[in-house]
Amino acid sequence: GVIWIGPPPRAIGAMGDKIAARRTVEASGVPLIPGSGELPADPEAACGQAAAIGYPVLIKAAFGGGGKGMRLCANDEELRAAVEMARQEAGRAFGNATIYLERAISHPRHVEIQILADQHGQVIHLGERECSIQRRHQKLLEETPTPAPFAGLRDRMGRAAVAIACEIGYTNAGTVEFLVDPEGGFYFLEVNTRLQVEHPITEAVTGIDIVRRQLRIALGERLDIRQEQVEWRGHAIECRINAEDPARGFLPSTGWIRSVRLPAGAGARNDVGFQTGTEVTPHYDPLIGKLIIWGEDREQAIDRALRAIREYRIVGIQTNLPFHSWLLGHPRFRAGATDTAFLEEEFRPEEILGREEETAAILAAALAEYRGDLLIRRESARPSSAESAWKRAGRPGPGWGNR
Repeated sequence: GVIWIGPPPRAIGAMGDKIAARRTVEASGVPLIPGSGELPADPEAACGQAAAIGYPVLIKAAFGGGGKGMRLCANDEELRAAVEMARQEAGRAFGNATIYLERAISHPRHVEIQILADQHGQVIHLGERECSIQRRHQKLLEETPTPAPFAGLRDRMGRAAVAIACEIGYTNAGTVEFLVDPEGGFYFLEVNTRLQVEHPITEAVTGIDIVRRQLRIALGERLDIRQEQVEWRGHAIECRINAEDPARGFLPSTGWIRSVRLPAGAGARNDVGFQTGTEVTPHYDPLIGKLIIWGEDREQAIDRALRAIREYRIVGIQTNLPFHSWLLGHPRFRAGATDTAFLEEEFRPEEILGREEETAAILAAALAEYRGDLLIRRESARPSSAESAWKRAGRPGPGWGNR
């Protein structure tokens, strides 16, 4: 009597093996990045396949995701050195060491399409999400719509996503991911056969509750909205709040959260998995919360997100809030000129360290001013003496250096 809320097992299986998924998608006519089948154990055979595809190439885990088992190789020497390491990492992470090759696209955007499909053959898409702001293939910020300047991209990618869903008999919620090259061409990447972390920004711009539709689809109901009824309004951004220290290479941060202040205001939504007193351990993903921001346009959404990030307080552990503050204020990000190489090219940890030191200096100066003012008030309240209270206030008091 238990009902599975999600796509059928055959669809999960078809997309869980990325090599098999490439063959399935090829049948639907959607563009594919040139790639290989399963790589043999012999590194020289891998070099032969890479030569046919064209360098640079990516080694990828057939049953994985999130960048685990992935290696970028520019030539035969790098490929020979990386094949076995990638194979071992894939085996440890996913229980299957199968790897394959794909040609590496230079400076692509990572753009995905949200789909909904009922059990009666109706499939619709809810538009795109840009996920190009990544570190080691892990997404840090998502937005919709994409700032990519390519006319008709949503419609073209949406139709491709629907075609793939129909090809594999997909039902329920899912995401079809693509890479978009600098000329506006797009290529199938993978299907995430589940609801994704970033789904709230699609809900924000469409007004469609995706989780509610998941439940109704699982109950056998028909979708209550047709493709032509889907409308998009405004711009939405999601900042992933991670327990990581961006000033030190995004090292994980663990410990007890001693104090929390969540941002509020127009267009702000907080999805969090913590509160004051929560212990952050090393045993789980560093994602502890999501900040979702909606604005009437992209500029307003960025400004609202920046204000919210500056209001956000988590005391006791390090988080990537300073990184988001840096990113949202970066001229290239604000111009929408982003791709998956953005962080590698633009981010320098010392910039955040510099801001932290500046903030500490400002706080120290403010505290000193406050204490000095208190001392002046105390001295002024005492009976008059030969020495000026103002002069005495300028001197450090007892125990000053220990406070």
